Amino acid sequence: MLVFACETSCDETSICILDNNNIVEHIVFSQEIHDKFGGVVPELASRSHLEILQKITKKVFSQNNIFPEKIDVFCATCGPGLIGSLLVGATFTKSLAISLGKPFVPINHLEGHILSSSFNNNITYPHLVLLLTGGHTQFYLMTNNKEIKLLGESVDDAIGEAFDKIAKMLGLGYPGGKEIERMAKNGDENFLKLPKPLINDGSFNFSFSGIKTHLNLIIKKNELNEKFIEDVSASFQKTMSEIIIQKLLTGIDILSKRNIFIKSISIVGGVANNEYISKNLETLFDQSKIKLCYPIKEMMSDNAAMIAWACFVNYNKYKNNIFFKPQPRLKINERL
Repeated sequence: MLVFACETSCDETSICILDNNNIVEHIVFSQEIHDKFGGVVPELASRSHLEILQKITKKVFSQNNIFPEKIDVFCATCGPGLIGSLLVGATFTKSLAISLGKPFVPINHLEGHILSSSFNNNITYPHLVLLLTGGHTQFYLMTNNKEIKLLGESVDDAIGEAFDKIAKMLGLGYPGGKEIERMAKNGDENFLKLPKPLINDGSFNFSFSGIKTHLNLIIKKNELNEKFIEDVSASFQKTMSEIIIQKLLTGIDILSKRNIFIKSISIVGGVANNEYISKNLETLFDQSKIKLCYPIKEMMSDNAAMIAWACFVNYNKYKNNIFFKPQPRLKINERL
């Protein structure tokens, strides 16, 4: 099955052609226009998608000598995300499908992330998924490759959003995750003892706004020299890693008391790129019977490859639906 996928939920414009389980071509265009604002500006994101989509689509087809008529199914992210961005990508892809008389399948962005690790890993069940992105921090339980159940999530900021906001406070660039990780390499991770909200509440939920507020007060009282920025970055990164680890251990324990014994864990989403966090997780599960899984690098951040893969994996449960309504707050298991 030849799948054409489009991802425009936020500030990445991405197109992918997937041939069964083989990525034929994959382009991700990251919008640099948001750098000077320290975060994504929705209107600018939508305009940028409009400007780049046709260019990269033509490139994907021409580079591989594939005619659009050969595509079996067209799919696009239809939620959650920025409504303007979702409309651009979904309308563009739906138009291609209609003009060629092909089925159009709306895909849930969250499901794309959740299933991404199954592209390169043999997932064993029960399976726990920790989704870490700029917009979401969530725990999901999968008892098979079709059933996805939300167990808990952040009650305020997402983890990626917290990285971005702290980076902005420190005068660093956007996206903040890479900048924090870069500065943390030379910093003292024990420089600050930061709060860990909800760490002992015995739930799957997260909270990051308190850390942001706490650091904001500290940063305002200090001079932003390089050493201070390095130390704050290192302390913040360490705290986030500790929260993730403790929540994972708590979650595994909660499920075991329900006679659900986790056999594998996937860490997915853009924050999974953080090498410090991933190394700590690998150390934690090195001697464990639980298998730790990551997606391939190009499927970690927002991308069309994971959208194409989600369509391929679950094509039989999806429906051809050209009358979709993109939903910015779409949840998992909601049908479009």
